[in-house]
Amino acid sequence: MRNGFLWAGVTALLTLAVLPAAAQAPYRAPRTGDGHPNLNGIWQALNTANWDLQGHAAGMGRVAALGTEDAIPPGLGVVEGEDIPYLPAALAKRNENRANRLKLDPEVKCYLPGVPRANYMPYPFQIVQSQKNIMIAYEYAGAVRVINMEKPTKPPADSWMGWSNGRWEGDTLVVDVIGQNEDTWFDRSGNYHSDELHVTERFTRTGDVTMNYEATIEDPKTFSKPWKINMPLYRHVEKNAQLLEFKCVEFVEELLYGPLRKQPKNP
Repeated sequence: MRNGFLWAGVTALLTLAVLPAAAQAPYRAPRTGDGHPNLNGIWQALNTANWDLQGHAAGMGRVAALGTEDAIPPGLGVVEGEDIPYLPAALAKRNENRANRLKLDPEVKCYLPGVPRANYMPYPFQIVQSQKNIMIAYEYAGAVRVINMEKPTKPPADSWMGWSNGRWEGDTLVVDVIGQNEDTWFDRSGNYHSDELHVTERFTRTGDVTMNYEATIEDPKTFSKPWKINMPLYRHVEKNAQLLEFKCVEFVEELLYGPLRKQPKNP
Protein backbone atom coordinates (compact mmCIF):
# COMPACT_ATOMS: atom_id res chain seq x y z
CA MET A 1 0.00 0.00 0.00
CA ARG A 2 2.80 2.36 0.90
CA ASN A 3 4.39 1.78 -2.52
CA GLY A 4 1.09 2.66 -4.12
CA PHE A 5 0.96 5.98 -2.27
CA LEU A 6 4.59 6.65 -3.19
CA TRP A 7 3.96 6.01 -6.90
CA ALA A 8 0.89 8.24 -6.86
CA GLY A 9 2.93 11.04 -5.30
CA VAL A 10 5.69 10.74 -7.88
CA THR A 11 3.12 10.80 -10.70
CA ALA A 12 1.51 13.94 -9.26
CA LEU A 13 4.85 15.70 -9.01
CA LEU A 14 5.74 14.82 -12.61
CA THR A 15 2.36 16.07 -13.77
CA LEU A 16 2.88 19.39 -11.97
CA ALA A 17 6.33 19.72 -13.47
CA VAL A 18 4.99 19.25 -17.01
CA LEU A 19 1.92 21.47 -16.72
CA PRO A 20 3.69 24.86 -16.70
CA ALA A 21 5.60 24.03 -19.88
CA ALA A 22 2.49 22.78 -21.63
CA ALA A 23 0.51 25.81 -20.49
CA GLN A 24 3.01 28.34 -21.78
CA ALA A 25 1.48 30.75 -24.28
CA PRO A 26 3.08 31.14 -27.74
CA TYR A 27 5.73 33.86 -27.93
CA ARG A 28 4.22 37.28 -28.61
CA ALA A 29 6.66 39.69 -30.18
CA PRO A 30 6.83 43.33 -29.07
CA ARG A 31 4.71 45.60 -31.25
CA THR A 32 5.28 48.73 -33.27
CA GLY A 33 2.84 51.63 -33.18
CA ASP A 34 0.65 50.06 -35.88
CA GLY A 35 0.27 46.83 -33.91
CA HIS A 36 2.52 44.60 -36.01
CA PRO A 37 5.45 42.59 -34.63
CA ASN A 38 8.57 44.69 -34.16
CA LEU A 39 11.34 43.33 -36.41
CA ASN A 40 13.66 46.30 -35.93
CA GLY A 41 17.23 45.48 -35.08
CA ILE A 42 20.48 44.05 -36.38
CA TRP A 43 20.16 40.38 -37.33
CA GLN A 44 22.52 37.68 -38.54
CA ALA A 45 22.44 34.04 -39.60
CA LEU A 46 24.93 31.77 -37.81
CA ASN A 47 25.27 28.89 -40.23
CA THR A 48 27.28 27.77 -43.26
CA ALA A 49 24.57 28.30 -45.89
CA ASN A 50 26.68 30.85 -47.75
CA TRP A 51 29.22 28.10 -48.43
CA ASP A 52 26.61 25.50 -49.40
CA LEU A 53 22.86 25.42 -48.78
CA GLN A 54 22.94 21.64 -48.57
CA GLY A 55 24.58 19.56 -45.87
CA HIS A 56 28.31 19.24 -46.49
CA ALA A 57 31.53 18.09 -44.90
CA ALA A 58 34.53 20.30 -44.29
CA GLY A 59 36.66 20.62 -47.39
CA MET A 60 39.49 22.38 -49.15
CA GLY A 61 38.76 25.94 -50.13
CA ARG A 62 38.96 27.65 -53.47
CA VAL A 63 42.61 28.68 -53.08
CA ALA A 64 44.78 25.80 -51.89
CA ALA A 65 47.69 28.12 -51.07
CA LEU A 66 45.59 29.76 -48.32
CA GLY A 67 45.31 26.49 -46.39
CA THR A 68 42.71 26.55 -43.65
CA GLU A 69 41.97 30.25 -44.09
CA ASP A 70 39.93 29.39 -47.18
CA ALA A 71 38.71 25.97 -46.02
CA ILE A 72 35.01 25.09 -46.20
CA PRO A 73 33.43 24.73 -42.74
CA PRO A 74 31.08 21.75 -42.33
CA GLY A 75 27.35 22.41 -42.22
CA LEU A 76 24.08 20.57 -41.67
CA GLY A 77 22.27 22.30 -44.52
CA VAL A 78 19.16 24.50 -44.58
CA VAL A 79 17.22 22.97 -47.50
CA GLU A 80 14.02 21.26 -46.39
CA GLY A 81 14.29 17.65 -47.52
CA GLU A 82 17.98 18.26 -48.33
CA ASP A 83 17.68 17.90 -52.13
CA ILE A 84 17.46 20.83 -54.55
CA PRO A 85 15.20 19.67 -57.44
CA TYR A 86 17.30 20.75 -60.42
CA LEU A 87 16.23 20.01 -63.96
CA PRO A 88 18.88 17.79 -65.64
CA ALA A 89 20.46 20.54 -67.76
CA ALA A 90 20.41 22.94 -64.83
CA LEU A 91 22.15 20.39 -62.60
CA ALA A 92 24.94 20.09 -65.17
CA LYS A 93 25.27 23.90 -65.10
CA ARG A 94 25.39 23.86 -61.29
CA ASN A 95 28.21 21.31 -61.39
CA GLU A 96 30.11 23.48 -63.87
CA ASN A 97 29.64 26.47 -61.58
CA ARG A 98 30.93 24.46 -58.62
CA ALA A 99 34.04 23.33 -60.49
CA ASN A 100 34.83 26.94 -61.46
CA ARG A 101 33.54 28.73 -58.37
CA LEU A 102 36.65 30.82 -57.77
CA LYS A 103 36.22 32.44 -61.18
CA LEU A 104 32.44 32.47 -61.48
CA ASP A 105 31.00 33.13 -57.99
CA PRO A 106 29.58 36.69 -58.02
CA GLU A 107 30.66 37.15 -54.39
CA VAL A 108 34.32 36.98 -55.45
CA LYS A 109 33.73 40.06 -57.62
CA CYS A 110 31.77 41.98 -54.94
CA TYR A 111 28.54 41.87 -56.91
CA LEU A 112 25.36 42.33 -54.88
CA PRO A 113 24.23 38.96 -53.48
CA GLY A 114 20.51 38.97 -54.31
CA VAL A 115 17.72 37.38 -52.28
CA PRO A 116 17.76 35.10 -50.33
CA ARG A 117 21.59 34.93 -50.18
CA ALA A 118 21.93 38.40 -48.67
CA ASN A 119 20.19 37.14 -45.52
CA TYR A 120 22.66 34.35 -44.69
CA MET A 121 26.00 35.72 -45.76
CA PRO A 122 28.45 35.94 -42.82
CA TYR A 123 27.62 39.62 -42.30
CA PRO A 124 24.82 41.25 -40.27
CA PHE A 125 21.91 43.23 -41.67
CA GLN A 126 19.59 45.80 -40.15
CA ILE A 127 15.80 45.97 -40.41
CA VAL A 128 14.21 49.43 -40.17
CA GLN A 129 10.42 49.15 -40.03
CA SER A 130 7.68 51.64 -40.84
CA GLN A 131 4.04 51.34 -41.82
CA LYS A 132 4.49 51.91 -45.57
CA ASN A 133 7.95 50.44 -46.14
CA ILE A 134 10.46 48.18 -44.45
CA MET A 135 14.11 48.78 -45.27
CA ILE A 136 16.79 46.12 -44.96
CA ALA A 137 20.37 47.42 -45.00
CA TYR A 138 23.12 44.84 -45.42
CA GLU A 139 26.69 45.21 -44.24
CA TYR A 140 28.00 43.33 -47.29
CA ALA A 141 28.75 45.77 -50.11
CA GLY A 142 26.36 48.34 -48.64
CA ALA A 143 23.41 46.52 -50.21
CA VAL A 144 19.94 47.90 -49.46
CA ARG A 145 16.43 46.88 -50.38
CA VAL A 146 13.06 48.41 -49.60
CA ILE A 147 9.99 46.24 -49.02
CA ASN A 148 6.82 47.96 -50.20
CA MET A 149 4.05 47.31 -47.66
CA GLU A 150 1.25 49.02 -49.59
CA LYS A 151 -0.44 47.95 -52.84
CA PRO A 152 1.92 45.57 -54.70
CA THR A 153 3.90 47.15 -57.51
CA LYS A 154 5.87 45.72 -60.45
CA PRO A 155 9.60 46.12 -61.02
CA PRO A 156 10.59 48.64 -63.72
CA ALA A 157 13.52 46.36 -64.67
CA ASP A 158 15.45 43.39 -63.34
CA SER A 159 18.09 44.20 -60.73
CA TRP A 160 20.57 42.52 -58.43
CA MET A 161 18.37 42.70 -55.31
CA GLY A 162 15.03 42.38 -57.08
CA TRP A 163 11.70 43.99 -56.25
CA SER A 164 10.06 43.30 -52.87
CA ASN A 165 6.36 43.57 -51.98
CA GLY A 166 5.38 42.69 -48.43
CA ARG A 167 2.30 41.90 -46.39
CA TRP A 168 1.47 40.64 -42.92
CA GLU A 169 -0.05 37.21 -42.36
CA GLY A 170 -0.78 37.28 -38.64
CA ASP A 171 2.59 37.78 -36.94
CA THR A 172 4.60 36.79 -40.02
CA LEU A 173 6.06 39.23 -42.53
CA VAL A 174 5.66 37.68 -46.00
CA VAL A 175 7.72 39.17 -48.83
CA ASP A 176 7.34 38.36 -52.53
CA VAL A 177 10.59 39.03 -54.40
CA ILE A 178 10.62 39.14 -58.20
CA GLY A 179 12.63 40.95 -60.85
CA GLN A 180 16.07 39.59 -59.95
CA ASN A 181 18.64 39.24 -62.68
CA GLU A 182 20.12 35.81 -63.33
CA ASP A 183 23.66 36.73 -62.27
CA THR A 184 23.46 35.95 -58.55
CA TRP A 185 24.08 32.59 -56.87
CA PHE A 186 22.52 31.07 -53.77
CA ASP A 187 25.90 30.11 -52.27
CA ARG A 188 29.60 29.54 -52.99
CA SER A 189 28.87 25.99 -54.15
CA GLY A 190 27.46 27.02 -57.50
CA ASN A 191 23.73 26.75 -56.73
CA TYR A 192 22.07 29.24 -59.05
CA HIS A 193 18.83 30.35 -60.74
CA SER A 194 17.49 31.97 -63.89
CA ASP A 195 15.77 35.33 -64.45
CA GLU A 196 12.43 33.67 -63.65
CA LEU A 197 13.29 33.34 -59.98
CA HIS A 198 10.44 34.04 -57.56
CA VAL A 199 11.27 34.05 -53.86
CA THR A 200 8.64 34.12 -51.10
CA GLU A 201 10.19 35.02 -47.75
CA ARG A 202 8.64 34.58 -44.31
CA PHE A 203 10.06 36.40 -41.25
CA THR A 204 8.58 35.33 -37.87
CA ARG A 205 9.80 36.45 -34.43
CA THR A 206 10.24 33.41 -32.19
CA GLY A 207 11.87 35.02 -29.15
CA ASP A 208 13.47 38.17 -27.80
CA VAL A 209 16.64 37.58 -29.83
CA THR A 210 15.52 35.02 -32.42
CA MET A 211 13.53 35.08 -35.65
CA ASN A 212 12.72 32.27 -38.06
CA TYR A 213 13.51 32.86 -41.73
CA GLU A 214 11.96 30.77 -44.47
CA ALA A 215 12.26 31.23 -48.23
CA THR A 216 10.38 29.33 -50.92
CA ILE A 217 12.24 29.18 -54.23
CA GLU A 218 10.35 28.91 -57.54
CA ASP A 219 12.03 28.93 -60.94
CA PRO A 220 10.52 26.71 -63.69
CA LYS A 221 13.56 27.23 -65.94
CA THR A 222 15.90 25.72 -63.34
CA PHE A 223 13.91 23.54 -60.91
CA SER A 224 11.30 20.84 -61.35
CA LYS A 225 9.27 22.09 -58.36
CA PRO A 226 9.38 24.73 -55.62
CA TRP A 227 11.72 24.12 -52.66
CA LYS A 228 12.38 25.77 -49.31
CA ILE A 229 15.18 26.86 -47.03
CA ASN A 230 14.65 27.46 -43.33
CA MET A 231 16.93 28.86 -40.62
CA PRO A 232 16.99 30.93 -37.43
CA LEU A 233 18.29 34.49 -37.38
CA TYR A 234 19.77 36.05 -34.25
CA ARG A 235 19.51 39.65 -33.08
CA HIS A 236 22.67 41.43 -31.98
CA VAL A 237 22.33 42.66 -28.42
CA GLU A 238 25.69 44.37 -27.88
CA LYS A 239 25.33 47.87 -26.45
CA ASN A 240 27.16 49.32 -29.43
CA ALA A 241 25.67 47.02 -32.08
CA GLN A 242 25.80 48.66 -35.50
CA LEU A 243 26.51 47.93 -39.13
CA LEU A 244 30.08 48.66 -40.11
CA GLU A 245 31.40 49.31 -43.60
CA PHE A 246 32.31 46.43 -45.87
CA LYS A 247 32.61 48.19 -49.22
CA CYS A 248 34.38 45.42 -51.06
CA VAL A 249 34.72 47.08 -54.46
CA GLU A 250 38.20 48.34 -53.62
CA PHE A 251 39.25 44.78 -52.77
CA VAL A 252 38.51 43.49 -56.28
CA GLU A 253 39.75 46.35 -58.45
CA GLU A 254 43.00 44.54 -59.21
CA LEU A 255 41.15 41.28 -59.92
CA LEU A 256 38.65 42.90 -62.30
CA TYR A 257 40.64 45.71 -63.90
CA GLY A 258 44.29 44.88 -63.33
CA PRO A 259 44.66 43.26 -66.79
CA LEU A 260 43.44 46.52 -68.35
CA ARG A 261 46.25 48.57 -66.81
CA LYS A 262 48.29 50.34 -69.45
CA GLN A 263 51.74 48.84 -69.51
CA PRO A 264 54.68 51.28 -69.66
CA LYS A 265 56.68 51.32 -72.85
CA ASN A 266 60.13 49.80 -72.80
CA PRO A 267 62.80 52.50 -72.57
